[in-house]
Parts: sequence; structure tokens; C-alpha cells
Amino acid sequence: MNTLMERSHRRQRSWRLSLLRLVGAGLLFATGAIHLDLYLTGYRTIPTIGWLFLLQVISAFALGLGVLVGSRLAAASGALFLLSTLGGYLLSIWIGLFGFREVRTTAGIVAGVIEVAGFAALAAFALAPLPQHAVRGPRMARVRDGLPGAMAAVGALSVLAIVLLAVAVAGAASAPGASSSGSGSASGQSLKTMSIKGVTVLTNAKGLTLYSFAPDSATKSACYGSCAAYWPPVTGSAKLAAGVPGTLTMIKRTGGTTQAVYNGHPLYTYIADTAPGQANGNNINLNGGLWREIVAASG
Repeated sequence: MNTLMERSHRRQRSWRLSLLRLVGAGLLFATGAIHLDLYLTGYRTIPTIGWLFLLQVISAFALGLGVLVGSRLAAASGALFLLSTLGGYLLSIWIGLFGFREVRTTAGIVAGVIEVAGFAALAAFALAPLPQHAVRGPRMARVRDGLPGAMAAVGALSVLAIVLLAVAVAGAASAPGASSSGSGSASGQSLKTMSIKGVTVLTNAKGLTLYSFAPDSATKSACYGSCAAYWPPVTGSAKLAAGVPGTLTMIKRTGGTTQAVYNGHPLYTYIADTAPGQANGNNINLNGGLWREIVAASG
């Protein structure tokens, strides 16, 4: 009877370990796929952030393969990797990383939840007791005896991580509402010019570079939702400062707000530009199209 019970327990333990291994590997592949999609659709053009995304993708798939073949070292490394990836995301929301500040997006939230779940699954797999026949000597016995506390720590870290993710997402910038003027509001201000790397570009009153979006037309903006969170439209009333060439008009956005249009280009700022003289958004292919700094009187 005892032998049958032992065999049943071993089968159950083996089944749980296999499930943790497959789930952990799958979640590593999932977060790698999300970051690959973001990399290909525009993040690759963001300085520093781009190659970090590529490194994340490569690491996620490599660790996932290691976990699939049953490596506990790969599982432990994968758990720490997912936790550090989540930490980077939280920092990019709170204070920004390498001049880029993240905003609240569906992809970011999904990736964050996957990273927390993946950490829990991989850590549990890495710390699960080995089969009894594999335990040799007092050292392994001490490790196994200490696992309940380690599992509790994994659970506590997972709960803390999901709470921090929720707090960060709740406080993150999101797309401006239909009635909001957004952080790119130009109500009553004069748009001016500034020389950046020898090019005279149009800026708002604070000196932040203004951008055009390739899918736009002279009468319609194509940037809404998460796009408008990264690239706040210049809304409200505005005028060109004295001596600035070109024509400034206005269009209606969905929701009723007005957006400034310079020489046929609806205007936007970029959240990664935090001070005058920066043009971090120039030539970035993000949110469905190419972004270019507005060159004064370029037409």
C-alpha cells in the first residue's frame, strides 16, 4: 500500500513539475514575442531602448528553450530575467530610462502580467524538491528542508510585483481624453523655431520639438489612443511667432478638440523629449508610421 501511495505521489509531483516547466517556458516565449512585435513595429529605432528590446527577445527565447529541456538553472535564470524585465518596465513608467518614458498601453500591461506569472512558475519549478532518489547527503536535505520558506518568498515577491505593476499602470500617462488638451496643448501660445544640429525646426512655446506623422493628412489626424499618449497632439489655439515662415491652420480631432497644423502637417510633441534642443522622435517608425521633426517652412 505504501509503495502504491509513494508511486502515486511521485506521479503527481512529476505532473506538477512538468506543468510548471511548460507554463514557465510558454510565458518566456510569450513575453519574448510581445517584445519582438514592439521591436519590429518601432522600438528598434529608439536609441538604447531598441537594442535592449532585441536583447530581451533573444534572452527570452533562449531561456525558454533551456526550461523546455528541463534545466533548473535556466528556470532560475528565467525567473530573475522576468523580474528584472518587469523592473525595467516599472522604472520606464515612473522615471524613464535612457531618455524614454513609457506610457500605459495594453501590450505593456499584458507583458507585465505575463512576467509576474512567469516568475512565479519558473521560480516554483526551480525550487521544487528533487525526486527523493536524487537527494544525496545532508547538504541536499538541508536545501530541501528550506524550500517551504523559499516558496513563501516567491509567493510574496509575486504579490508585491503585481501590486507594484497595478500602482505603476494606474499612475502612468495614457492617451489624452477627447475633451482634454493633452500635454501637447498649445492654447494661446506662440510656436517658434530652434536650431537643432544645424536644422531649423519648429517648437512649441517651451522649446520642445514638434513632429509630423506620415499617415496624417492636412485635414485629419491618424494618431489616437496609445499613439497620442506617446505623441501628444498640439491642441488648443496657437499662432506662429513673429518671423516664423509658413502657414498655421487648425483641424478638428475626434471628440471636438482642435489641433494645430503647420504647412499641412498636424503637430505633435514627443514624450521622450524632456528639454529644449532634443529631437529624440525624429525618424522613428512608431505607432503605425514615420515621425519627422518639423523643419521650418519645409512645406
